[in-house]
Amino acid sequence: MAETTPPYAGNSYTADLAPGSLITQDGQVQWAGLLIGPGTPFAVDKSGLAGWEDLPEYDSSDADRPTSHGAWPGARFAKPRKIGGTIVLMPEQGGTTEAVRALRQALALLDEERWLTVRLHGELLTVRARIAQRVVPADQGFATQGSSRMSVQWLASDPRRYAVNEQISSTTPPQPESGLVWPLTWPLKWGEAKSTGDAAVENTGSAPTHPVIVFHGPCSMPSVTERISRRRLRYAIDLAAGDELTVDTRAGTVMLNNSASRLHTAMADSTPEELFVLEPGRTDLSFRPEDGTEQALMTVRWRSAEW
Repeated sequence: MAETTPPYAGNSYTADLAPGSLITQDGQVQWAGLLIGPGTPFAVDKSGLAGWEDLPEYDSSDADRPTSHGAWPGARFAKPRKIGGTIVLMPEQGGTTEAVRALRQALALLDEERWLTVRLHGELLTVRARIAQRVVPADQGFATQGSSRMSVQWLASDPRRYAVNEQISSTTPPQPESGLVWPLTWPLKWGEAKSTGDAAVENTGSAPTHPVIVFHGPCSMPSVTERISRRRLRYAIDLAAGDELTVDTRAGTVMLNNSASRLHTAMADSTPEELFVLEPGRTDLSFRPEDGTEQALMTVRWRSAEW
C-alpha cells in the first residue's frame, strides 16, 4: 500500500528545506517546502516533467570556415534549464481552500532560488531554481470542486542536476616519514608518512562540478593543485590557528572566516576560481601550503553532477 504523506506539514512552503527531505517514494517532486506527487493532493500529470532529463540548450562559439566546408569547433556552455509540467489539483473534501493557498505560497515569484528535487527509480537529483510560470485555469471544475490542471515552469540558472548528498574529503599537509629505527633490522622499514597531503575526490555524474574548498590554519600561502590538469588555487595569505579561508569555485568567491573577501590574495599562477572544476570521474588534489603544521587542514566539499 502506498505511503500517504500529510498534505500540509506547515505553513511555510517557500522554506528552503534540505533537498529530498520530504520525499518518500518514486515519482514525488519536492519544491522548497511543498511535496508534489503520489500521496499528496498535488498529482503530477502522466506526461511527467519536461526538461528534467533533457540536455539543456547551449551557446556555442563554433566559427564558420570562410574558405571551406563546416566550422571550427568551439566551446559550448549550457543555458539555464527550463523544467515544466502539469500538476493536477485534487484536494480532499473540505480542503480546497488550504490546498490553493499552499500552492499560491509555494508557486510565487521569489528572487532567491530554492531546491527542486525529483526522485525517479530510487535516484534523487536536485537543482536550484525559481518559479518562472504558473497557469491555473479558473474553470467550472475549479470553481465547484477545487480540481484543476495547472501548468508550472521552473527556471534553474545552473542547468546541472546534483546528487542530494554532499560529499567531503580532507587532508593535512604532507608529513615526513619517521625514518629508520635503530638498531637496524632486516628488512629495513623507513616508516610511513602521517599524511601525503593528497585527497581523492570522485564525481560520479556526467557533468563537471564546482567544489567548495576550505583551508584551515595554521598555515601560510595555502594552495591546492589538480594533479592531471595542473590547475591550481594559491593565495598569498597567512592563516592563524582557527582561521578558515573558504573558496567557493561556483560563486568565484574567497572568504576569510566567512566575513571578509580575500579574492585579491590570489597569486599570478592561480587559476580563476570558476575554472577550477571536478570533471566526471576521480580527481586527485594536492594540498601544498608553503608552511604548515599537521594541525592545518584542507577540506573539499562537492556534489556529483549530471546533465
